[in-house]
Amino acid sequence: MKTLLLAGLATTLLSFASLAHAAALKVGVTPGAYADSVAAAGEAKAQGLDVEVVEFSDWTTPNIALAAGDIDLNYFQHKPFLANAVKERGYEFADVGTGTLANIGLYSLKHKSFDEIPQNGTVAIANDPVNQGRGLLLLQKAGLIKLKDGVGFQGTLDDIVENPKNLSFTEVEGPQLVRVTGDVDLALGYPHFIVAAKAFDPAGGLIYSGIDDKQFAIRFVTRKDNADNPDIAKFVQIYQTSPKVRSAIGTAFANDPKLYTIAWEK
Repeated sequence: MKTLLLAGLATTLLSFASLAHAAALKVGVTPGAYADSVAAAGEAKAQGLDVEVVEFSDWTTPNIALAAGDIDLNYFQHKPFLANAVKERGYEFADVGTGTLANIGLYSLKHKSFDEIPQNGTVAIANDPVNQGRGLLLLQKAGLIKLKDGVGFQGTLDDIVENPKNLSFTEVEGPQLVRVTGDVDLALGYPHFIVAAKAFDPAGGLIYSGIDDKQFAIRFVTRKDNADNPDIAKFVQIYQTSPKVRSAIGTAFANDPKLYTIAWEK
């Protein structure tokens, strides 16, 4: 009888262990601000929620992994990027929380002004539709190109109607732009990737997009069939109220308020 009770207890403990393991929340991120801030949400464990941070080096795989069920939540994309991904790939995703709003800019390690950008100069820009469009709007704002009327942030290289300096463009995965900035005359840049790479001054952009448009705040995204998961709601709430998270975000943006804003408070 004692042996049977011990066996039953062992089985019960194994079941609890299995459930505890299954409860771990896998959050997909890109390196820098988003990875660091999610990792900083250590209070989650004290509240019974294990969090595993899964890093991706591109802006395609986190959604593929989410759709496949390899992660429970991702945190790397804004609403227009998400809408485009859903339209192109048919994802059944849900937006379940607001995160940080990051500024973007145009950077040059060779020139101190747009006037210095040479004829036939080279430009590195994001290769995904929405972020490429945002970069092109900055180039238009800088007076280097003109886009078709009305294309907005959905513009692509094909929408350039005036290019007086005959600039040539290299399309690069967003997180990798920082690595090629020194090789071109001008590059689209994301301050948190610049800080993470310790590459150059993130506040040295020649022009910025601004941090007033909340649609470009990074979102917590999950599958629609998992949108009511209480662990996800709990984690997002912890993230948005944690002083450690706020500190990690500030550090990731060089504590420069012109480079980011806490969008869930806006």
